[in-house]
This record gives sequence, C-alpha cells and structure tokens, in this order.
Amino acid sequence: MSSYAPLIVGLGGTTRAGSSSEKALATAMRAAASMGARTEMFDGPSLVLPLYAPENPARSEGAQRLVQALRQADGIIIASPGYHGSVSGLIKNALDYVEDLAKDERVYFDGRAVGLIACAYGWQATGSTMAALRSITHALRGWPTPLGVAINTVGQPFDAEGHPTDAGVAAQLELLGRQVVDFTRHREAYLRTGPGPVDAA
Repeated sequence: MSSYAPLIVGLGGTTRAGSSSEKALATAMRAAASMGARTEMFDGPSLVLPLYAPENPARSEGAQRLVQALRQADGIIIASPGYHGSVSGLIKNALDYVEDLAKDERVYFDGRAVGLIACAYGWQATGSTMAALRSITHALRGWPTPLGVAINTVGQPFDAEGHPTDAGVAAQLELLGRQVVDFTRHREAYLRTGPGPVDAA
C-alpha cells in the first residue's frame, strides 16, 4: 500500500439522519479509509446550509467547513437521493457552494476523482439522478469514477447499523471507494515523477 494518504471528502444524505444515501456514502468512505486515505464526511444534517447566494460573500460556519474541506480534497464522493427524478435540493445547494473555488489555482473539482452514488425508491430515478450527478461533476471539471453506484432502496439495502444487506451493493460501494483512492494515488505519482515515455512522446 502506498504511504501517500489522500484526503477523501464525502457529502451526501438527506435531512433525516441515517438515510440510505448517508449509509451508502459511509460504506464507500470506510472502503477509502481502509486503503489508508484520510476521510471527512458531511452527512445530510450537516449540509442544511443557507441557500447559496453568489452575490453575498457571507458564509455560515457549516458552509465554510464544507468549502474548506472540498478545497483541500484529493478525491470526493457524493451520494444523493433521487427526488422526483434528480438530485435533491439539499445536495444541489451544497454543490453550488463549490462556486467559491472558482478562482482557486485548482478550480472546482479539477484533477480530482469523484465517486457518485444515487439512491432512490425504484430504479427509474436512480438512472436519471446518476446522470444528473455525472453532468454536475463534468461541469465542475471533476473526473467521475468508472463505476457509479445506483441503489434501489425498495428492498431496504442497509441494516439498522448502516451496513449493506446486499452483497452486490456492498461490493460496488467498496469498489467505488477504492477507485477514488486509486485515482488520487496515480495522479500524485504522476505529478511527483513526471510523464513517462508514452506521455512525453
């Protein structure tokens, strides 16, 4: 295992503590931590922030924490419920605060892997919510991981302690966490050693 310990920031959930999307995010974050990553997670209740207003530079304490964590992040994991076929207002508002990174040297999510999780009561909204998350990630210049995890919550895929009850869901969330960490390590190695023969050609 590499000694490099990237910071992976996760955000997701609903205003209700212990939601399926929060449990899914926590599972992926545990997988990232098991690979030696440092992690910081913002669950749904911690994302209850004032409506993002670009003309108003004042930021609540919670918004400042979120923006600072995302500014320092090497990789990101986002989990949203599917509300009426798309991401929830809570998650969208939190992501709107990424505009505060617009003038950073590392703009928005540039150069960072972003793992995406969509949870919905039925399959239809998982697909459209995942598509919306990917579109937002591209707009923020992030790199969506090859795997995005869509979870149908009809069958209660998590137990009371937050662990997946479905082996397939567990495996996908763990793989997503690993992909985010793997990408950060590959990028760090590239930046540290420079391009190889193929890159330099």
